[in-house]
Amino acid sequence: MERIDDLQLGGLKIIQDDALFCFGVDAVLLSHFAKDTPAKTAVDLCSGNGIVAILLAGKTDTEKLMCVEVQPKAAELARRSVALNSLEDRISVIEDNLNNCSRYFAKASVDVVTCNPPYIADHGGLKNKTDEKNIARHEILCTLEDVIRESADILKSGGKLFMVHKPERLVDIFCTMRKYRIEPKRVQFVHPQPHKKANIVLVEGVRSGGAELKMMPPLYVYDENHNYSKEINEIYGREHSDV
Repeated sequence: MERIDDLQLGGLKIIQDDALFCFGVDAVLLSHFAKDTPAKTAVDLCSGNGIVAILLAGKTDTEKLMCVEVQPKAAELARRSVALNSLEDRISVIEDNLNNCSRYFAKASVDVVTCNPPYIADHGGLKNKTDEKNIARHEILCTLEDVIRESADILKSGGKLFMVHKPERLVDIFCTMRKYRIEPKRVQFVHPQPHKKANIVLVEGVRSGGAELKMMPPLYVYDENHNYSKEINEIYGREHSDV
C-alpha cells in the first residue's frame, strides 16, 4: 500500500510503498552526515525511493543530485516523489545497475557520492533473489566493492564518498576504500541506546586523500529513558523528544 510521508523539512514529502523497502533512520543519518560538504554535483547510489537525494535537496544548495537505482518500482517511486516536490530541475533518477555508472558520468566529474547499500553479503542462501526487499538488503545485484570502485571512478580528486553500513563490515569498507584510493577520513558509530553496541556506522572517504582518520563522538538514537536523544531530535528537526 502506498502512502505519502511528510519529511518535516521545508514541506518536502516522499511516496513510500510498504511492499518495497521503506527508508529508516540510516538514510536520515546519511543525509545529515553528508550535508555540510559543499558540492555542485552529487550522486546517490542504491537510491531506493530517492530519500537521501530529496533530503539533501532540502539541506544543501547542491545544484544537481542524481539518483541511481536498479529496481524499476523503486526508481518510479523516486521519480514521482521528485515531481511531487517540484525538484525536477535539481534531481534526476537513473534506472540502472550502479555498475554502469560510466554510461552516465564522466571520470572524475562528481563532487560527492552518497550510498546506503545492501548490508548483507550474499552467500547464496536466499530463497527468492528477485524479491525487492531482499535485493535492497542483500548484495545480490551489487557488492560493497562495486559501490566503492564505481564511486572512485566518478569522484573528483578530493571528492567525498559518504556511506552508511553495518559496523561488522568496517574492515571490508576500509580495505576496499584504500584499494581504490579513497582514504577513510571520518567515522561515526550509531548506537540504539547508551551501553548498547553500535548497529550502524557512518563513513566518509576522500578520493586521493591523505592518511588521517577522525573518530566522531558516538551517536545514540534513544536515551536511557527510551526517548529519542537530543541529537536525533535535532537531526529530525523535532523540538521535543516526545514528538
